[in-house]
Amino acid sequence: MRILHFLVIGMLIFAASYVYRIKMESTARVERVLRLNAEIREQRDAIASLRSEWARLDAPLRLQGLAERHLPLKPINANQYDSLKNLPERPPNFSRPGARDPIGAMLDTIEAAAAPDSTTGSLPASADQPAPAADPEQASGDQQ
Repeated sequence: MRILHFLVIGMLIFAASYVYRIKMESTARVERVLRLNAEIREQRDAIASLRSEWARLDAPLRLQGLAERHLPLKPINANQYDSLKNLPERPPNFSRPGARDPIGAMLDTIEAAAAPDSTTGSLPASADQPAPAADPEQASGDQQ
């Protein structure tokens, strides 16, 4: 019977130590959560103060005062505009007269390579419409 009493006492001591360990772990975790919440609150307060400082620095009246104080800007007068006859001459055209536009030719090749004979899908292709003409230069070359 004594052995049974010793076993029960040993089990009670083991159970009490296990419960104490669980309590200490939960207390440590609660303290960590409280520290993290305090740190989050501090960070939110810092963000709020930075936002208010940014709003103060970005205020239009403050910026206008700084611009007037530090930049040598003057208001525009009506006599600062000039007439069209005083514009400089147009720059020379480097393409040959009668030649195709080089940028337009590049766009045509891109469109031709992308999807030949493609429709946009907004209108269905009907049978009574003529087929799209090929390149006008090739069509005139076929007739000669």
